[in-house]
Amino acid sequence: MNLRIQADGEALELFFGARLVLRHSPSCPAVVIARGAATVEMYRGNFRIEDRPSGHLTPSEWQTSSKRVELLAGGESVASMEISEDGLVIRALVPSYDRIWVRFHAEPGECVWGGGEQLSYLALNGRRFPIWTSEPGVGRDKSTELTRLMDAAGMAGGDYWNTNYPQPTFLTSRWLAMHLDASCYSALDFTDPARHEVEVWAGEARFEIFADEGPMGLVSQLSTRFGRQPELPDWAIGGAIIGLKDGANSFKRLERFLAADANVSALWCEDWAGIRETSFGRRLFWDWHLGERSAARYPQLPDRISELVQQGIRFLAYANPYLCIDGDLYREAESGGHLCLRLDSDEAYLVDFGEFECGVVDFTRAETCDWFGERVLAREMLDNGIAGWMADFGEYLPTDLRLADGSDPMDAHNRWPVLWAQVNAKALASRGKTGDALFFMRAGFSGVQKDCPLLWAGDQSVDFTRHDGISTVITAALTAGLVGNAYSHSDCGGYTSLHGNVRTEELMQRWCELATFAPVMRSHEGNRPDDNLQYDSTPELLACFARWSRVHARLAPYVRQLCREAATSGLPAQRPLFLHYPDDPALFAVQDQFLYGADLLVAPVLEEGAVERHVILPGEAPWRHLWTSEEFEPGVLKIAAPIGRPPVFYRPDSTYAGLFANLGEEISA
Repeated sequence: MNLRIQADGEALELFFGARLVLRHSPSCPAVVIARGAATVEMYRGNFRIEDRPSGHLTPSEWQTSSKRVELLAGGESVASMEISEDGLVIRALVPSYDRIWVRFHAEPGECVWGGGEQLSYLALNGRRFPIWTSEPGVGRDKSTELTRLMDAAGMAGGDYWNTNYPQPTFLTSRWLAMHLDASCYSALDFTDPARHEVEVWAGEARFEIFADEGPMGLVSQLSTRFGRQPELPDWAIGGAIIGLKDGANSFKRLERFLAADANVSALWCEDWAGIRETSFGRRLFWDWHLGERSAARYPQLPDRISELVQQGIRFLAYANPYLCIDGDLYREAESGGHLCLRLDSDEAYLVDFGEFECGVVDFTRAETCDWFGERVLAREMLDNGIAGWMADFGEYLPTDLRLADGSDPMDAHNRWPVLWAQVNAKALASRGKTGDALFFMRAGFSGVQKDCPLLWAGDQSVDFTRHDGISTVITAALTAGLVGNAYSHSDCGGYTSLHGNVRTEELMQRWCELATFAPVMRSHEGNRPDDNLQYDSTPELLACFARWSRVHARLAPYVRQLCREAATSGLPAQRPLFLHYPDDPALFAVQDQFLYGADLLVAPVLEEGAVERHVILPGEAPWRHLWTSEEFEPGVLKIAAPIGRPPVFYRPDSTYAGLFANLGEEISA
């Protein structure tokens, strides 16, 4: 670790090589400590967290050694700063002090990225980002009527920083990265251009610090730190996953897609275990096994799965780490001691998920992890031919329950998605299915990368809105990719339909265009399928989806190469422009287009009614238009973008230039 402390009578400085990381002085302190007084309110995965810290202490003096510094206030030691093998450790030395603010050095014009998977902003400058996994909210924009309605209905509107997958890691355009190695509540605050502040709700803050000559090396280091995903299986990148939740009728509807010449790799039926109707829409029955409800919804499901396999089509399902109280598995879990408990009794803690209650499977207990992985994921799903599933939720751990290992739920809350990913990964490994069967998650936190093979961007609204619509899919992929997640995708067509907000044909078409250029293309019927258009609702939509599924399948050789790059270097498949063009600060905040690997540039249409858009072509070499073969010099250009022709460009000198040139034939067919 190339860290060193340098001090004189005026300031205390921390360097990583020649880079200044932190500067502490009486007039501009880098460390402040206090006592916290938090209140936490949760309603259906939406949190209101407030704090009233007191007794703030700001060290104004210091005593140094080569690797440790005592920070003093009023002549008394109140905090320490120490260089460790991994980075920097800052401790509050005053009893009961459990809040630390660390202010890292920022240079003028320095850009900042990170924060896990963010949905609204790629560049984080000028904003504060609480690090707490939760429901992202519906609308996520306090100026909109939809967000106001959802806030009034249960704190469910969200804001720009709400995310299923936060992570206390940030990267800067000085090609430094800082990671807080803690799962407690924290916040990244970039509202002051003179500093990068991290707020930590603990008495100790451990920071890992990384540096490189450019962003690709920095991203590679982070992927090594958090763990890399296995390469995606051939079937997942070689065709579209059709999402239907229509019981046995799903198989008949699948035939429509096949008859339309869609390239289909899998049928995904999240309702495999049964359904329940709620005011939110058609919900699943949270009892993950082949019981009476499953048999009524999907008669002879294992046999139907076998028939699909004969056609080269996989069957995917759904699970989450909660069990409804009116299901069979709940009783089994309760008798086996597998559920989180109330603080005031040995009764199971119940969570309201919206007109039904569930127990929380306690993943701090090893026996419980083994039980869920073997009993549910392996025996009920993998052993019956299910080739993958949506591993949903993970954000809902309340802070007022009792965990088997005695840990504080405030610290365990952010770790919950990581534990959930480990249970899923272990189930695949138990059947030798790692790298073959595939689960995908929306929730995450530091370390989920090692076990979660694929992200999806969560529950977007079925619209073009800035903070909750189709565009957030790109931001999610780009931000998550910077902190070690190579693969992301979305619900093609969007998910959340409330208060009269329903899909349009244009949205469905534009989402197909975007989903084609992700490693996995998967449709979803949404939370209210009967109120919304589906891809088999009209011949035109069916033809649209089928056509783009074939383009997606033709890209498989290129995507395989991206998978190899991810495995060897940690680079994500979908990349911000600055990752390959770091010398152009104008690219630092570009989040409405992306590089798909180094050789494809995708600029999806994200505005309703738009038939053209501005596109940035970076670098110095020309780019070739995918559909017309016309070459364009780098710069900012206005490009025609009618439906069916999203602006996509490739490098003429690419090894895959021949493959790209042939894609236009599929669209023209």
